[in-house]
Amino acid sequence: MVEARMIYLPALIAAVLLMIGVGWWVARRTRDGEDFLLAGRRLGVPLIMGSTLATLVGTGSSLGAVGFAYQNGWAGALYGIGGAAGILLLMWLFADVREYGFMTFAEEMSFYYGANRVVKGVVAVLLFLASVGWLGAHIMGGAMYLSFLTGMDAATAKVVVALGFGIYTVVGGYLAVVVTDAIQGTLLFVGFTLLAVLALVHVGGFAGLAEGNGEEALSMLGVEALGLLPALSLAVVIAVGVLATPSYRQRIYSAADVRTVRRGFLIAGTLFAVFSLLPAIAGMSAHALEPGLDNPDLAFPYLATTLFPLWLGAFLLVAGLSATMSSGDSDAIVGVTILLRDVVQLVTGRLPRPDRLVFHSRVALALVFALLATTIIDYITLLISTVLTGLLVASLLGRFWPRATWQGGVSAMAAGSVAALVVNNVDSYAALWGNAVLPSLAAALVAGVVVSLLTPRNRVSDAEALRALAEERAELDVGTEIKGERPRTTED
Repeated sequence: MVEARMIYLPALIAAVLLMIGVGWWVARRTRDGEDFLLAGRRLGVPLIMGSTLATLVGTGSSLGAVGFAYQNGWAGALYGIGGAAGILLLMWLFADVREYGFMTFAEEMSFYYGANRVVKGVVAVLLFLASVGWLGAHIMGGAMYLSFLTGMDAATAKVVVALGFGIYTVVGGYLAVVVTDAIQGTLLFVGFTLLAVLALVHVGGFAGLAEGNGEEALSMLGVEALGLLPALSLAVVIAVGVLATPSYRQRIYSAADVRTVRRGFLIAGTLFAVFSLLPAIAGMSAHALEPGLDNPDLAFPYLATTLFPLWLGAFLLVAGLSATMSSGDSDAIVGVTILLRDVVQLVTGRLPRPDRLVFHSRVALALVFALLATTIIDYITLLISTVLTGLLVASLLGRFWPRATWQGGVSAMAAGSVAALVVNNVDSYAALWGNAVLPSLAAALVAGVVVSLLTPRNRVSDAEALRALAEERAELDVGTEIKGERPRTTED
């Protein structure tokens, strides 16, 4: 193992240094705040597709899915199926919001409710805290992975992982994030393909897979292992996460145009649907080879370190670490954009000066990383599990139902959270549903519709709302063009 560590650690360091070098190269093209936070709104199809795919193949849907498949067989594919459905629905329902010049999801939500500042403030605070929480989860997952491979203590591993993608994100901004994500996405796809194919061959093909896993694990999508409702809930909650997570919206806002968003998301969603089978095969192969692992989440590094030659194992391990980095950097830059565009204005009543926006962005990134204390992470993890379903319902009502009011939108968010808390804290409900996403969606929808019907109609036109938001952005010199009115439709 000592010999292996002498290979693994240099390989991981080399990969991080490559990403930092890319960030430094990209930083030379960063001229203003719009460049730093939104890559100048000129990303093409390859970068939209590659970076979206890399974020989809994050810590949960790659390393986590392998561990889940180790325990539940083909149910590990539900991560990929849910994620692919989410990104394709996002393309269909929301790709054309690129034309409105939004900078954050909170700003987009505010527009749906007449540029309402209550909606923008509530969404901004929730999503900023959630982004910090997601970032912390990626760092902790990567640290566990790094610690297993190198023998590094957990605290040091967290610092190393955070610095790994923190440096190039701080240096190069959002363009560095999407360029490095595209590189890491390629590593991930190739790495997991190799892992799954070679592991499957090693166990004797699908016949060996069947011998090494129980009948429940081998059922269609692991439904017999999980239960029908929990399996459905898992796929839906992953899709909801994609639809309501701000890092995917950031891809829309930074794309060159609507057509670019659609093409990039379509390719990414299709590839991710194919990818969904790979972690499941890897996890089931690990179970067939070593059914007694103490921690199923270590199934991926187990395969990479015991099944393959050192050089191939090192490549696969770099691919695994890329899953953590490619998701963490996106959540970091999104958290900073929300902080500077929405939270600062909410707290101080003004926005940062345009000529200082890049500097403030880098300082804010350092602040986001500094917030990752264990006590905060424990709190935010609970927050994440309760906020996204209501947020998704509020966004759908606001976008597609003209009668929706800001009070209804806030009520949908609140009801979704309450329903999730109830299900998560009653053991019998949690066992029945698997997770709280379906009851939470239903409660949010009922509350949003009922409260909207009981409160006065929104009298602010789309054109007035867009103008108000564009005038705010003009203070940052980001998206200064004031957009005209355009019907809310998913068609070009």
